[in-house]
Amino acid sequence: MPAFHSEIEEFQASVGNMAILPLRTQVRGPAPNVDIPNDIIDESLYFWKSNIFFRTYEVKSEVDRVLIYITLYITECLKRLARCTSKSQGQQELYTLAISRFDIPGDAGFPLNGIYTKPEDPELMRQYMLQLRQETGNRLLEKVFDTADGKPSKWWICFAKKKFMEKSLSGPGM
Repeated sequence: MPAFHSEIEEFQASVGNMAILPLRTQVRGPAPNVDIPNDIIDESLYFWKSNIFFRTYEVKSEVDRVLIYITLYITECLKRLARCTSKSQGQQELYTLAISRFDIPGDAGFPLNGIYTKPEDPELMRQYMLQLRQETGNRLLEKVFDTADGKPSKWWICFAKKKFMEKSLSGPGM
C-alpha cells in the first residue's frame, strides 16, 4: 500500500522547492489566510497516523514536501505533549517548540536535504516554516486534548516515538 499524498494540486508560489500554500490561520506569515474547509495542515493531521508507518515516501510535488515537513513536525509535537498533563501546559510547550531555533533546507542539521533544495530566500523559508509550525501546533493541541478528562489522548500519544521515513527534525538525544 502506498503512502498518502496531498490532494492539493494548485499553488501560487514556492520557496526552494516547497509550495507556499494558503492556510486557514490567524498566525502571521507568508502563506495567505483563506477560509477553506481543508488545507495542508488538515490533510497532514488526517493522513499522519497512516503515513507515520512508512519508511520511504515518493515525493510527487512541491505540496508533498510541505506534507512531509508537517508530518515530521507533528511527531516532534507529540514527543513534547507526551510529557504534558494539561492543555495549557501543552500549549506552552508547543509554542516554545514552534519558535525555538530550527534548521531549514540547506542548513547542515536539516534531516532531509536530499529532497529539499536550499531556498534563494532563506528568511522567507524560515517565516513560512514558523507559520506552519505555529498553526500545526495549535490544531494538534485541539485534537490531542479533545478528551473528557482533559488529559492527552492516548490514541495520539502512543505514536510519539514512531519515525516517519526514519527521520526526525530534532537532533540526536533531543
